[in-house]
Amino acid sequence: MIRVGQQQNLTVGAKPKYLICDSGPQFDNDVFREWCDDKNIQPRYGAVGQHGSISVVERFILTLKTYLLGWSTIVPWRRQEFRRELTSFFDWYNEHRPHTTLQGGTPNEVYYRRFPAHRKPRWEPRSRWPRGAPCARPWALCRGRVGAQLDLQVAFHAERKHLPVVMLRRAG
Repeated sequence: MIRVGQQQNLTVGAKPKYLICDSGPQFDNDVFREWCDDKNIQPRYGAVGQHGSISVVERFILTLKTYLLGWSTIVPWRRQEFRRELTSFFDWYNEHRPHTTLQGGTPNEVYYRRFPAHRKPRWEPRSRWPRGAPCARPWALCRGRVGAQLDLQVAFHAERKHLPVVMLRRAG
């Protein structure tokens, strides 16, 4: 989970076993390696010159850039405002954005051990689709009868137009 400015649920004295980083000069030097040795942390480096070798971190950074910089032309100069933007992004990222590396779940579903939303019973809009037939992966049961009329609703997390929350609701 990604958090900004919060230190809750941290165990005092806890440290990571590994530190995953690229081979930039700030990480590929004796001072950094000695610091890791002193802390009993093993540095792990991505493959030199190979795009995607630390793909999860790279994908997160790309998502952060896309959603914060790609949708907005103004980056707040004040630290508090910028922190507020980052906090809104991280809250949205953890709660509403499914992740392939988490098999379609969200970080909050995994961290809080909640049943993933994409595994819950689904609405089936195709009227002739057999109720027990397979759907897209992961397979989920049909909710109610097939042929449901649905409304697509789009809300925005923290009223930020670049942080969509997409929902399907049965049409009334």
